Amino acid sequence: MVFTPGPSDPFIEFMRPPPDETPAQATARMKRELDAQRRSDAIDESIKRERDQAKKDKNVIKVLLLGQSESGKSTTLKNFRMRYSRDDWEKERNGWRAVVQLNIVRSITTILSVMESELNGDSSAQSDEEEATLVQPDESNDTRFTERHQLLMIRLAPLRGVEAELKRRLGAGSEPVHPTLHMSATPFEAENDAVVSNLRRASPEFAVRSWRDVLDPEGRPLHTENTPADLDSVSDIIAGCKDDMKALWDDRCVRAALRRRKLRLPDSAGFFLNDLDRIASRDYVVSDNDIVRARLRTVGIQEHRLRFRHGPFDNPKEKARKLAGNGGYSTWEAAVLLFRAAWLPFFDNVNVIIFLSPVSVFDQRLEEDPRVNRLEDSIILWTSICQSKLLAKTQLILFLNKCDLLRRKLKRGVQVKAFLPSYGNRPNDVIPVVKCATFILACFTILWAD
Repeated sequence: MVFTPGPSDPFIEFMRPPPDETPAQATARMKRELDAQRRSDAIDESIKRERDQAKKDKNVIKVLLLGQSESGKSTTLKNFRMRYSRDDWEKERNGWRAVVQLNIVRSITTILSVMESELNGDSSAQSDEEEATLVQPDESNDTRFTERHQLLMIRLAPLRGVEAELKRRLGAGSEPVHPTLHMSATPFEAENDAVVSNLRRASPEFAVRSWRDVLDPEGRPLHTENTPADLDSVSDIIAGCKDDMKALWDDRCVRAALRRRKLRLPDSAGFFLNDLDRIASRDYVVSDNDIVRARLRTVGIQEHRLRFRHGPFDNPKEKARKLAGNGGYSTWEAAVLLFRAAWLPFFDNVNVIIFLSPVSVFDQRLEEDPRVNRLEDSIILWTSICQSKLLAKTQLILFLNKCDLLRRKLKRGVQVKAFLPSYGNRPNDVIPVVKCATFILACFTILWAD
């Protein structure tokens, strides 16, 4: 049955044009009605998209990777993508070449800066942290720089230009990151002038907002097969400096200078610098391990969607239901996000949180705030997660990672109790990794239980 409004219908009367309407007024009225209709259609379309997205999200498991800077979030995500998003992984492989090269060049130029400071008589240390895990002590007492070292510095000087060129290549979506108290998510005390002054003097670290902006800025990798390696000036310079870089990295005087400066190079530096014969070549091909080890600092929130087929999130009951509508196999998507606890209120529908706490940082302090121990910061973050009512029904997974670095550090004789008084007189040498990691795990478990 079709409803036909009567002549006295109030809606018809309301919509009827005024009897004395002029042509100009009629044109303006029709334009307003057209604009209103367009807005209404846009709202309807937005509602439809949200409804369709909600249907898709029924099969999405949202996983959050949480942790402080350099806790291993990006490495964990890379392993997920390498295992479950292999096609995208292969497409991006060549794009990581410039990132690995930047890791090597930046480590070398950092060492060169230390040597310049030593030669200029600058005795100020660059870091309050323990010496780098990668810089092992030697037995030599001869730590004086000679003409040979000055010649090495001259021969490696072109790498500073290479560093600038690599940053330019990776420039899409990049920005310098200056350490700042506001970058931290933990409730620190009020800022004091000394700390703020030190932070402002700190050199910025090259960072990007997203891997996608760097690895595939225009739908293609930065370094493709259409650009032969022998025509790449950056690769030529790096290959030409290979022997000098090896000599610099293996030099005892240089190692001694790094220890005096208490310089902590990134964990990946030793991996790449110890493999220069392979990496510093014109025909270098990026390996899976290179991608996992490569450091490319990211800022802000990232979202990566991974598709699991018969993967780790399969549920037998859910799997049967999925088989009916997905072509014979169950498909799950995991929206993986990397962020700090400051954004917790925006993610109240998260399914799983993977919290990463490096156990090797018990003797280090935050770059954002040198007053705060890094392990203490992880414990504070973990406490805030456990106490969040928004995450009461969320599955929590705790990763105590970087045990290999902890093993090296304890092997050098670093005393845990010197930095964690609560560790007491527990052995520092009998199965040190297991005992120390177990103690740290107990601290986290108590907080979770409370």
